[in-house]
Amino acid sequence: MLKIVVLVSGGGTNLQAIIDGVEDGTISNTEIAGVISNNKNAYALKRAGENGIAHSCVSLKSWESREKFNQKLLETVESFCPDLIVLAGFLAVIPPAMIDKYSNRIINIHPSLIPSFCGKGYYGLKVHEAVLERGVKITGATVHFVDEGTDTGPIILQKAVQTKQGDTPEMLQKRVMAEAEWKLLPRAIDLIARGKVTTVDGKVLISEDE
Repeated sequence: MLKIVVLVSGGGTNLQAIIDGVEDGTISNTEIAGVISNNKNAYALKRAGENGIAHSCVSLKSWESREKFNQKLLETVESFCPDLIVLAGFLAVIPPAMIDKYSNRIINIHPSLIPSFCGKGYYGLKVHEAVLERGVKITGATVHFVDEGTDTGPIILQKAVQTKQGDTPEMLQKRVMAEAEWKLLPRAIDLIARGKVTTVDGKVLISEDE
C-alpha cells in the first residue's frame, strides 16, 4: 500500500481528483495518509475533513523564520510516514532537506507543457496568462519529480490541451484542469503505486501493462 501525503495551498481540486481516484479504484493500492496546507483557509483542508483524512496547517506566518517553518513542515510530513509526497497546487518553497530526504519521492503537477512556461514566477493563473499573451496554440499539464530546481525535475507524464479563440486565463485554467491535471495526477500516482515508474540517468521510464 502506497502511503501518500498531499500538500496544497488552495481549493484542492487536484486533491479531490486523487480522493475520487482512490475511492473508485482508478488509483490502486494507495492510501491518503494526510493533507497539509500552508494556508489555514484553504478549502482543500475542508475537503480532507469531509473525507475523513487527517489534515494539518503549517503556515509561514506562524513562525518567526523560514528555517523554523521548514523544520515544522518537514516534521509534519514525516509524522505521516509517507512513501510519496504529492504537491497539488502547493505554493510554498519545498525545504532542501525534504527534497534530499525524499529524493524521487516528491511529485508535482504544473499547468503547462514543461519546459514551456515554467520556473520562477510561473504558477497558477500566471501560467495561463503568459500562454495566451504569447499566442500559444497548444498548452497542457506536466507531472514531474521534484528536485532542487523549480520545475526542473524528471518528467513523468504530460498531456496537451488546445487553446481556443476567445479564451480568458480563467477559461483556459479550468480546461487544463479538467482535460489534463485531474487525469494526469491520479494516473501518475497509480503508476508509482504499481511500481511502473523508474528513474534512470535523470529520465523517467514507465513500464506499461501488457
